[in-house]
Amino acid sequence: MAAWGCRFLLQRGARLVSPRAAAESPAQFMVCIRTVKTTTWFEEHLTEDNQEYMRRSMAEEFRKQTAEKLNPLKDEPWQRHEWTEGSRRVGLVAVKLGMAPVWTKSGEQHAVTLLQVQDCHVVKYLSKEEHDGHSAALVVGGKNISPFYRSEGEMEMFRNAGVPPKQKVTTFRISDNAVIKPGTPLYAAHFRPGQYVDVTAKSIGKGFQGVMKRWGFKGQPATHGQTKTHRRPGASGPGGDPAKVFKGKKMPGQMGNTYNTAHGLKIWRVNTKYNVLYVNGSVPGHRNCLVKIRDTVLPNRSSTLLNPPFPTYFAEEEGDLDEDLYDDSLFIHTEPSLTMT
Repeated sequence: MAAWGCRFLLQRGARLVSPRAAAESPAQFMVCIRTVKTTTWFEEHLTEDNQEYMRRSMAEEFRKQTAEKLNPLKDEPWQRHEWTEGSRRVGLVAVKLGMAPVWTKSGEQHAVTLLQVQDCHVVKYLSKEEHDGHSAALVVGGKNISPFYRSEGEMEMFRNAGVPPKQKVTTFRISDNAVIKPGTPLYAAHFRPGQYVDVTAKSIGKGFQGVMKRWGFKGQPATHGQTKTHRRPGASGPGGDPAKVFKGKKMPGQMGNTYNTAHGLKIWRVNTKYNVLYVNGSVPGHRNCLVKIRDTVLPNRSSTLLNPPFPTYFAEEEGDLDEDLYDDSLFIHTEPSLTMT
């Protein structure tokens, strides 16, 4: 073991210690091991001051390149259009924080899910021909991530947009009058209280489960001749005429870990300081997962009468909003619930 360890240390660039010397002097062998842990390949010839200077200069160069050379917002802005009947806006990418209760002015309690919009930007514009031939689309990314986890092709897309690499990148179909220039930041104020949205995320994976847990089957009796069939599904199909099991039959299998959409969720509150949306009910996914939020497609809960920001909320032009925006029927927790007359 000592000889093998010394050969390994020699390949890593440390001093060679013979097996006899390692056995006679364990301290010397441990010094050799500590040398391997502290030695690096590319900074061993630089002093600490030079290393700090290299890191600072590389960071400044990257920041300057992103801010000046690859920032599309410094050019002329794209033309904006007014909202018309049937217009479709872009959506947001948010992080699921958890759930909390809220109360209305009439005393009703509702459970809401907190969704925070973190570093959400428009990454790319896709025309009808580039997308699917039917409608244009916008590629939106959310939550910054290290470039180590992205390929060179993806990094080129982020560089052209002038934004950092994103953990989640998704596509939103839009109408022709809702085009937004790549590089534009998106905020939680894109949606307003009282509006209804659809939230899409990957549900929590449960693994391979039986029919009782996966589909809610009753199961079979515990007695009356049953032997090891208490949680089994029982008969699985028709008799000899079809001689097959129809597609879609509820059987054991993979549960969860699929993309689900919760439709028609009302927004009760919007925090503009921390970009948090308070959405009614529960949404798919675990805590800290990334979700996709867009205007609802349900016709009876359409938000056209609320006149949301179109095509999105621009913080530089529309000015500062209140820190918290509430629905008209929601009780504001900072106000007193009882007053003395």
